[in-house]
Amino acid sequence: MEIDRGAFFASMGGAAAVGAMSHEAKADALEHYMLMQLNAANAKKFPKAADIEAEIETRPYRRGAGNLFIATKGNVKRLEPMPPKPTLADFFKLRFMATSNHVLQSANRAVETGQSEEVILACLLHDTVQELIKVDHGWWGAQLYEPYVPEKTSFAIRYHQALRFYADTRNGYEYPELYYNMFGEDYQPEPYIEAAYKMVVNHKWYLESRMVTVNDLYAFEPGVNPQLEQFTDFIGRHFKQPKEGLGYDNSPVAHMWRSIARPDAPL
Repeated sequence: MEIDRGAFFASMGGAAAVGAMSHEAKADALEHYMLMQLNAANAKKFPKAADIEAEIETRPYRRGAGNLFIATKGNVKRLEPMPPKPTLADFFKLRFMATSNHVLQSANRAVETGQSEEVILACLLHDTVQELIKVDHGWWGAQLYEPYVPEKTSFAIRYHQALRFYADTRNGYEYPELYYNMFGEDYQPEPYIEAAYKMVVNHKWYLESRMVTVNDLYAFEPGVNPQLEQFTDFIGRHFKQPKEGLGYDNSPVAHMWRSIARPDAPL
């Protein structure tokens, strides 16, 4: 069976997440992916939403938990300590290990396709909150970054989550086949997602959110490794780094940054 490496990496959370797995975990994941692909090849027999729900009690973790808090195989690894006044770059290096390659690819593609700097920054940041939590990550991510980025950027981060469930072929976005396996072929977005979509599709910043989904979908290329330094100027112009360090500036979201920095704290 021919394997689509990009789709496989995407199903596992990106190339960086796969790279962090043990050889045994990679083998198990690949076998599972191949079985899913074989099922899909048989007249596109995708699971139903009820089948996906039935899998909940087959795993020792919940799919909505952040990457830092789970190990799909074996035990979690010890993390390097954060510096006293951590910057965004420190979080990319020391805590965004599972999501960094994907978002860097996304931002790199946004540059190549001529997106605005606000959209490029949104692409760079849009999935990093998944280190903390995956469920409703658009809303969580926007909240995490709102005190530090332009309003247009946080808007794009917030609503890319809702837009990803709705095709827009005119702007280059098709519903991902991967979602039929992830959510079930008969999955219907919840009412709050539908309401968000209907609001955003008529909003003046619709394209900002849409371009995040476009650059999100195609940013799982193996062997492509953009570096954060490529975006130093964008970050300098548009990210308000607190002098006290992220997590220690007494902002309304400081606790979220501390939770990412200190995921092993018992309370």
